[in-house]
Order: sequence, then C-alpha cells, then structure tokens
Amino acid sequence: MRVRFGAVILQTYMTAAIVQVCNFYRHIRQLQRYRAIFNQVRLLRLCVELFSQADKIGAQDNLIRLTHSVSRFRRLYFRMWQLIGYLVWGLGNMTIMEKYGITMRNSGLPGSDTQKPSTYSAVAMTEQLVIQHLKHCRDLTRGFAYRVFPNFWRQWCKQILEIAEQAKSNKEQVALYEMQNLIVAVQQAAEQEFCQHLANGFVKFKNKSLNTLTGEERFSGDILSLVEHSDLEETIAITSITHRADNFFAEQLWAFQQRLALLNDGEKVDERSNPVSPVQFCESLRKLLGNLEVDVKSKIIGYKLFDQDVVGMLDELYKELNDYLIRQNLLPNLRFVPANSEKPAGPKAEDAVQDDPFEREAATPVSEQQTEEEEQQHQRRASDKLLSGALNPNDIQYQNSLLNAIRLLQAHVTQQLPAIHAAQALQAQSGAPTAAMPVAPSSLQVYSQPQLVGVLEHMQTQALSYTQQALANHDTGPVAIEIQSAAEVGRKMMETIASENENAAVEAGDMQTIDLVGMLFEYMLSDDHLPDSVKALLSYLHTPFLKIAFIDKGFFEQPEHPARVLLNSLAEAGVRWVSNDGSEQYDIFTKIKTTVFRLLQEFKNDVRLFAELLIEFNAYTHNVARRQELMERRALEKAQGEEKLREAKIQVNTEVRSRTDNREMPSAILLLLLQPWSDYLSFVVLRYGDKSDSWKRALQVIDDLLWSLEPKIKQQDKARQMEIQDELLAALERGFETIGYEQAKGRKLLDAVTSLQRMALLSRKAEPAPAPMRTKLESLAAEKAGHASEQLQPVSPEEEKIVDSLKMVEFGTWFEFEGGKRLKVAWYNKKTQHYMLVDQQGRKVSLAAGLQLARDMLAGRAKIIAGSTKPFFERALENIYHTLNERADTLKTGSGS
Repeated sequence: MRVRFGAVILQTYMTAAIVQVCNFYRHIRQLQRYRAIFNQVRLLRLCVELFSQADKIGAQDNLIRLTHSVSRFRRLYFRMWQLIGYLVWGLGNMTIMEKYGITMRNSGLPGSDTQKPSTYSAVAMTEQLVIQHLKHCRDLTRGFAYRVFPNFWRQWCKQILEIAEQAKSNKEQVALYEMQNLIVAVQQAAEQEFCQHLANGFVKFKNKSLNTLTGEERFSGDILSLVEHSDLEETIAITSITHRADNFFAEQLWAFQQRLALLNDGEKVDERSNPVSPVQFCESLRKLLGNLEVDVKSKIIGYKLFDQDVVGMLDELYKELNDYLIRQNLLPNLRFVPANSEKPAGPKAEDAVQDDPFEREAATPVSEQQTEEEEQQHQRRASDKLLSGALNPNDIQYQNSLLNAIRLLQAHVTQQLPAIHAAQALQAQSGAPTAAMPVAPSSLQVYSQPQLVGVLEHMQTQALSYTQQALANHDTGPVAIEIQSAAEVGRKMMETIASENENAAVEAGDMQTIDLVGMLFEYMLSDDHLPDSVKALLSYLHTPFLKIAFIDKGFFEQPEHPARVLLNSLAEAGVRWVSNDGSEQYDIFTKIKTTVFRLLQEFKNDVRLFAELLIEFNAYTHNVARRQELMERRALEKAQGEEKLREAKIQVNTEVRSRTDNREMPSAILLLLLQPWSDYLSFVVLRYGDKSDSWKRALQVIDDLLWSLEPKIKQQDKARQMEIQDELLAALERGFETIGYEQAKGRKLLDAVTSLQRMALLSRKAEPAPAPMRTKLESLAAEKAGHASEQLQPVSPEEEKIVDSLKMVEFGTWFEFEGGKRLKVAWYNKKTQHYMLVDQQGRKVSLAAGLQLARDMLAGRAKIIAGSTKPFFERALENIYHTLNERADTLKTGSGS
C-alpha cells in the first residue's frame, strides 16, 4: 500500500515537472519568435540615442518617426520581459531539465555571456573623455602650426626684401626694409601668438562660444559705412582663401565636422564653429597682424603666401585629426557622398552617408542639410546662378522640350532631302541664279561628320590667325574688331566643301545642325545685353561650337553641357563688367579674350577642354563677383544712411513750413526756424524718432516761439509770455549747442527773439521779412532738404507714366546712358523716389531722382537694358523657336494662297 502510494506521489511530481518543462519549452518558442522583434527594438533605441548626438535640427522628422516605431513595439517589448520572467522561473527547475537531458542555447538577450559587441557605442561620452579628445586635437593642431608657420614667415620676409630691392624710390625702399626688419624681429613671438589663437579656438569650442566671422558678414549692418579700405582689402583676401580652401578640403572638413559634432553634444559644427577650419587659421593671422604695424600691401603679400604655405598644407592636419578620431571609434566608417544636383529628389538611404550598417536612418539629416544648401543656392541672385550655370530640373525639362519643338520646326521648314548639294546650297545662300544642272542624287558624295570636322578645323585656324592679328597691339581693354557674321561662317564652310569636291553634299540632319548653331550666334549678335566688343570677340567661337555640335551630340541635348555653360558664363560676364563706352572692370575683357584664344588654338576634339576653361573662368568671375558685391554693399549702406538723413530733412522741412506758410514773420525768426532749428529737429528725429517726447518738445518750441511774437493785448497773455519766454530762450540755446551752431550767430538770433518778444508785450507788431528774402530762404531750405528744383516743375503725362513704371523696376536692372556707360540700380527709396546707381565695379555713381531718370529716357540719354534671369543659351533657344515658328507660318500662308 505504501509502495503504491509512493508511486502515485512520484508520478504526481513527475507529471508536474513534465508540465513545467513543456510550458517552459512553449515559452522558449515564444521567446524565439519575439527575438527578432527585440533586436529591432534594440536597434531602434540605438538609433534614437545616436540621433540625440546628431544634428538635432535635421533629425527631427526621423526622430519622430523612430519614436512612433518604438511606441508600436512597446507592448511586445514588455511581453518579452514577461517571458524573461518565465525563463528565470524555469531556471529553478534546471536540475530536472538536466536530468532529462534538456539543454538551452544562449539567445543573445541582455545579460547573456555571448552578446555580440556593437561597432559603435551609443552611450554619451563623459565630460572627461570629451576634454581628452579635444586636448589631443588641440595638440595636433599646434604641432602642425609649429611645423608650417616658420616657413611661411621666412618666405614673407624674403618676398618683402625682394620687393624692397626693386623699389622705385628711396623712401619706399627704406619703409620696406624697416618692415622686413620688424617681421624678422617678431618671428618667434608671432609664432607663439598664432598658435595660442588656434588653441583658444578649442577652448571657445568647448564653451560653445566659437563663431568666427571673417568674411563679408563681418562688414554688414551699420558698421559697413565706417570700414576702412585696408580692412576691406584684408577681408577680400581672407574670403578668397577660405572659399577656395573650403572647396578644396570639402571631404576632409566634412568628415572631421561630423565627428566633432559628437564632442559637441550632438550639435552641428560648421566652418564658423570648427576650431581648425580655414576660417580659424585666417582669423588667427588677422588677429596677429592687427597687433603689428603692417601696411596693407605687405599684408596682402602675407596672405597670399599664407594661402600657399599654411592653408594649402591643411590636408595633412585634417588627415591626422580624422585618423585619431577614427582610432577612438568615432564614426570610423564615415564616407563622403557629394550632393548630385541632377537628382530631382533627395538621395536614397543607401547613397547617403553611412557609418554603421544598422545606421542607415541616421543618414537622413545629411540629405536634409544638403536640401537646405540647395535651397540657399536657388535663392542666390540670378546673375550668380548664370555664372555658375546652375539649373534646376524644371529648367532642364523645359529646355529639352524647347529643343524638341525646334527640331520639329526645322524638319517642317527645311526640305526633306537625303542630302543637300554643297554648291547648290552655296548659290542659294548667296542668292545667285543656279546655272548648273541639278546633280543626280546617285552621284552625290555625302560628307561624313569627321570630314565636316576637318573642314571646320581649317576654318578655326583662320579665325585664330585673324583675331590674334587684330588684337596683337592691344593687351588690355575692349577693342572693336570686325564681327564675323553667322551667315559668313556657313558660306565659308560650303565654299570649302564645294572647292574640295564639286559633287560634295551634306546630309539634311547635318545641315539642320549648321543652321541651328548659326541661328544661335545670330541671336548673340542681336542681343542688346552684350556690348559690341564682346559680341565681336565671341562671334569667332562660331566655328569651335559648330565642331562640338558635330563631335558631341549632347551639346544641344544637355542643358548643363560644359560648352553651353561656358558660353553662358562668357556672355554674362560681358554684360556685367564690360560697357559699350570702351571701359571694363577687373580685366574681364582680357579674360574673355584669353578664353576665346585658347579655344581657337587648343580645341581639336577633346570636350574636356571646355570643362577646364569653364572651371578656370568661373573661379575668376566668382572671385570678382564677391569683390563687387562687397563694394556694392558698402555703397548701399552709405546711400541708405544718406537717404535716411534726407528723409529726416524732408520731414522737418514739411513740419516747419506747415507752421510758417501763410504767416508773416520777421527775417530773423524765419532764418532761425529754417536753418539752425531745422538742423536741430533733424538731429532729434534721427536720434530719437518722430514718436519721442524730444521730438514733440522741439516742435512745441516752434509753436511757443511763434505765439510769443504775436502782439499781446490781454493781461493774461502777457503774464503767460513772461512765464515761458525765459524757458523758451533756454530751450533755443540748448538746441544751438547740441548741433554746434556758431555762438556769435546764435547770440544774435537770441537777441533778436528777445527784442521781438518785448515788442509783442507792448502790443506792437514786428516788420515782416521782405518777399525776395523770404523766397530765397525757403528755396535754400527746400534744396537742403532734398526737394530738387526739377521736382517743383510741372510733370508731363509721359514723364509721370515713366516715373510710375520705374517704381516697378527690380534691383539689378541695368541702364545704358549716353556714350555707352552702363549703371545698375542697386537700391530704390520709395519715400524719396531716388535710385542708387552703381557702376560695374559696385561703386556708387549717383543717387538719381526718378523724374530725372524719366526725362533722360524720354530724351534718349538713357535706356533700360531688358534683363532676364534665364541663361543666355535658353534665351537663344526661345528666340530660335519663335523665328522658326514665324517661318512655318509664312510657308503655310504662302501655300494657302
């Protein structure tokens, strides 16, 4: 009985154990099913932690999306930990499991011994570790500076010494020798100070206070008008160095700044806050030279050598810094993928920047940053986009559609023959009667495209020889040479072909290409934008551009083809910096001439020459454009200050005249109000504004003064005048002192006021100012306030119409004045209706009234050069389309009649 009872108990325990083991197996299977879910959650959490250290602005959208993903898996996540609880309970029965030969594999969950280590830890670095990394980067930077700075300083001294030996005067030579001795004497101290400035940059970076402004932005706002010419030259030099270096070291800088962001609490780092960017090196040198008495010329020489011997060697430093941070496991697999402007959408995840294979989502902020930069690029002024040849996808699609329409019109207008006899085509072009009998198509010998290119090669050599002879005696400045017409190029080509073979012919498709290139250059020669000297020079590019149209079919098909963009840049530079009066700015005509000569001399069949010349020419014009814009900005700030003063004077003159008109008053009072007190009112409105108490008190002084001069009959008026006249005189005297009015003249005016106030107390009226004197005083005051005499003259309906149309003129519109001089509208003041006109160098020429501009336009002394934000090539294609469309309509009308 006992045995049976014990067997039952043992069977019961065994059954319970088996049930527990089965339940545990079921939990294990569930746990395996949720294992993949857990891995996803773990990776999502990792991405969230990484994003907290990445660009916080660019990662917002992705962070929100990741948070939603984590929310969706939250319930599964807690269920998983519940299963882990079952696992712990099951481990209590491990003895029973081992007894039955049951083993459990490690699942790789948290707490397991065989967890796979991550390639990058998402745990935020400690403050001590960040400081350690920054100190090491600082030491690498100082070591680099100590290596390259002495050589730069020695080369600078050597250069100044060479210039001193070639000086034209003893005074200049002595000054240069003194400068060279000073630089030699302070070399060691300068080296220490330069390195210290760089080291301080790391301290400011750690404190998040590094925001170096050494480019054009340093001279914006109210201080721009106070900038000295020396500071401007220094800024231009620094800006050129930093722009060039940022482009040249773009990959190394970008990688270092991404890694540096991890040491900056995940906040974005740009060139301003990067302690080793080219801007920081230039700023350190600027601070160093600011403590030395170095003239502008020597500074500019120093900056050129600094660009070569220090900034040009920065790739060594960037490689050392990136290698160190990679060894510290900071984004070790980071790779640089430049933005592709041709893609209509943002880059795909696999094309973006990646570090860890599981961090593809982390690449999205970079693409968003690139999108922001592309938007900023799109917002640049149209002339800059023309110079760079930048086009958006809509422009490309539009130009392709336009070209297809042109091809269809060409096929409709021209004869659909398999080949065109060269001799007959030549006679048709010249208009001479065809004497020869038509040639049978079977006997025609069609020229292949290589043969046509050979013909053009000979013509290109002739064009080079002629242009070189025509411009041989003119090294600089625009020179008028004979324009090569588009029809002449086509005629010479057919003459050459016909002279080589009387039965030679050209395929209809090739003839369409010849006609299309000819119409392109015909439009260029008729374009009012281009000065005549630039038209003549560019007309000799007809032959090489016809060659490339045969060699590279993508010339017309691709809006961003280097040859097309180069032609856009040459035309735009001619419009901006060359005038019809024979003047130019920044040697642009010489640069255009050099580019044309190189094309005529070097272009055989290698399209890469166009790309090389495009890069070289655009680099030059971009530097010129930045220089011009900085000059223009200075002139604009100064003009706006002058216009603000003019507005204040107009407002003051209006207030004073509203109180003096139709009122008789003595000459002294009229002089006081229209001259010194008007100056004081101008000071008050500029300093405090027309809503201030000071402005109201200054106007009240005029009202009290005029009232005090009226004859007093009532006793209470006399009593009130006795109370206010001393305070009134004191207010007038304080106003005179404020504006620095001459004391003797001020005392005479105050004595006159006192005398007139006594007469008013005696009920006597003062003698009014004579009419001629009053008219003269009021005219002088009006002219001083900015009321031009022509504005007081009657305005005709035609003048009024043009003045209204000028109000709609956009900034950047060009005017061509009598003699061919070109000026641009840089700013327009709506209150005073004055237009600030600058020359092609960005310098202010005049502040012209709208009415005067209207009268100059009516008289033919000025005209607007119709502007367009479209590139030259696109404008030409539109013109060709309309021309062919008119021809098609003419043929349709002729056939219908």
